[in-house]
Amino acid sequence: MIEGTKARIESELEVKSYIQNLRFALNNGAKIDFQAKRLIDEKREEKYTNQYTVNKLFPDENPVDALKRELLTLTVEDYMQTVKDIKFPNRSEMREFGKVYNGTEDVYIKIRVELLGMYGNTTTFVMSFHFAEKSFTSEMFPYKKK
Repeated sequence: MIEGTKARIESELEVKSYIQNLRFALNNGAKIDFQAKRLIDEKREEKYTNQYTVNKLFPDENPVDALKRELLTLTVEDYMQTVKDIKFPNRSEMREFGKVYNGTEDVYIKIRVELLGMYGNTTTFVMSFHFAEKSFTSEMFPYKKK
């Protein structure tokens, strides 16, 4: 557990396994639930909102298609940490990743993959996909190759 938070660093093998499961789910019909407009965004500078970031990075694409493609490119090197959902403690943990776009734009990504319903329909919740409010540092990525 990371001091003072509900966050932890999973082992490299656990992260690889999570990414493998994410890819399997996305390639086998998992629904992507993207929160374009969030309550928290009302108090946030527009540049750091999901809607703004997705529109800026993928202006001529369906946001869900673009996000699916981007989630499929995540690697263990993009992994930052795993966090417990404080609002919904019974739901699965969320994984935080970070990627750099256009060589300089840090994008913070927070997702949760869940099986919903009795038929095991998989949904990938994309809580965050927005420009990072603080620049990334190498210390934020436990498995980034130096």
